Amino acid sequence: MEIFVGIDWAEAHDDICVLDASGGMVAKRRIAEGLEGVGQLHALLADHATESNQVVVGIETDRGLLVGALLAAGYQVYAINPLAASRYRDRHTTSGAKSDPGDAKVLADLVRTDRHNHRPVAGDSELAASLQVLARAQQNLIWSRQRLVNQLRNNLREYYPAALAAFGTELAAAVALGVLDAAPTPAMGRTLSRTKLVAILRRAGRERRLEETAAVIQTQLRAPQLAAPSLVSEAYGKSVASTVRILRDLNAELAILETELAPPVLRSTRTPRSTAVFPDLASSSAPGFYPSSATTEPASPILKRERTTRAVRPSPRPRAHAGWSWPAWRATGGSLMPATNGPFAP
Repeated sequence: MEIFVGIDWAEAHDDICVLDASGGMVAKRRIAEGLEGVGQLHALLADHATESNQVVVGIETDRGLLVGALLAAGYQVYAINPLAASRYRDRHTTSGAKSDPGDAKVLADLVRTDRHNHRPVAGDSELAASLQVLARAQQNLIWSRQRLVNQLRNNLREYYPAALAAFGTELAAAVALGVLDAAPTPAMGRTLSRTKLVAILRRAGRERRLEETAAVIQTQLRAPQLAAPSLVSEAYGKSVASTVRILRDLNAELAILETELAPPVLRSTRTPRSTAVFPDLASSSAPGFYPSSATTEPASPILKRERTTRAVRPSPRPRAHAGWSWPAWRATGGSLMPATNGPFAP
């Protein structure tokens, strides 16, 4: 006979509620977190089930050490979305008050009556689980970087609009960070020589059209703009320099994570496709993998696509000339045989 377990998990402890098939409560307990708590849970369930597959668990997460221990024990584990659990809570109470023991009972009752509407947690392979961890870390870093980029853009708008004109939306790119690190204020930006800008471009990984790109950036930085008071501009410059250093560190960490997200075992399963970050690899099959153009630039940036002319395919029908016959060519399956009759017969 199946039993239904609701687990309301927390950092310090977990609340457990066990229901039978009719919805009657057969056990209720608060267990410790960690190995000790898992042992207490197994001991509690052993009194009410004879086989591990008779235990149906509802919990508001699909990952973590506790979920891994439940799957390893052979229990049926259902990951319940917290929003869905909140809707089910409204069926049990009208006050809207949240309590851990009450939530455990809601989860147990949910998997008892509606588990067909929710997905069971499948035990992932070790490789898949490790890639999920790396992909989640990469996503968090990308979100953190984007928040810093937005902050950087807002600061530049207040005192350094020439930098925004020069780099636009590519503020996290290596070139923009290199220039802002060397010249975090408008006054310093106007003093950057073309030789210095070429050196910054080269350190950022650029290889082509260095002089032209440096000239464009220099023109933008020296263009007339509204100026903030000098002390305010210097204060913003210090803030921007700090943000630039953090963004550089984030880009370096993202480059490492993206390398880890492309292990050799996955390379044979990729479809060839050019990418900016991994030109020797195709698209990643790792979850949540989005190559970042801000971390590594292509070795050969394409500045302008050239139009190509498609070659005209020759007609399968040969030109009619003396000695050859179209009906004879069709009759022989396309081989050019001398005609024996017709207008082109010798």
